[in-house]
Amino acid sequence: MDLNLRRLEYFAAVADELNFGRAAERLHVAQPVLSRQVAILERELGVVLFERSTRGTELTDAGRSLLPDARSLLQSAAAMQRRARHAARGVERLTLGFMPGLVVTPIVQGLHVAHPDVEVDMLRTSWDDQVDTILDGRVDLGLVRMPVAARGIRIEPLFRENRLAVIPARHPLAEASRLGVDDLAALDLLQSPDAVPEWRDARRRLGLPAGRTTGHPRDVEVKLERVAAGHGVAVLPASTAHFYTRPDIAVRAVAGLGPSEVAVAWSSHRESTALRTAIETARELRASLTTEQILSDE
Repeated sequence: MDLNLRRLEYFAAVADELNFGRAAERLHVAQPVLSRQVAILERELGVVLFERSTRGTELTDAGRSLLPDARSLLQSAAAMQRRARHAARGVERLTLGFMPGLVVTPIVQGLHVAHPDVEVDMLRTSWDDQVDTILDGRVDLGLVRMPVAARGIRIEPLFRENRLAVIPARHPLAEASRLGVDDLAALDLLQSPDAVPEWRDARRRLGLPAGRTTGHPRDVEVKLERVAAGHGVAVLPASTAHFYTRPDIAVRAVAGLGPSEVAVAWSSHRESTALRTAIETARELRASLTTEQILSDE
């Protein structure tokens, strides 16, 4: 059986939205066309992917099982298309991704010396897309912050750095000589509790409500705006917190916060001499890849 990638794309969109109408709008197709293509996919696979009722649209067990594979296939197809287009230009291209607070300049410089004929580009990533950009081919080598799902990628840890709390400058905790995780638990967390399990565990221990797992700002800059406005606390790697220094927020060390681990990641299906050079350069430089180190050297 030949799987149709467009039908998989339609299936993934409905799975994301759990609403055929919204998925159709997102894909810019008519809803009957979308419904018909999903029905054809169900017939081809011999399974029901969605349950529709008065309560809405839900994935079946088969649908939930298919979704990770469908996304993986779509990302691989996108990566293949990008690489084929680059190869057709006759010039090898390598894109380096980096999370806020991390820098790829030392890797870029090493690549220019070792492979002057390779075009090197850079892409800033976020918690939400640092792995997706590797899987779909937008990034060849990424500096990622752990934890990340290892499906489809290879990961090599580089180093660890402390995490710090960012609180409003006018908050009483900004003047405290020492802070513990229980102190932070009194404030709302402006990111998923899964990203700061120490805060989540302290809330439970103190009998406070659990925080929201969704609806948080993706960008560091927006998080810091909300911190400055007094909406809560953010926990950031030291390099990120120091890079975004501003007078209306305070950055504080907190006893009991575990470190942030930085790794280099690339597609399991990607291999080239330039990519190997970039990986080796990242391995050799390690701590030079944080803005915290660069700022402290100035």
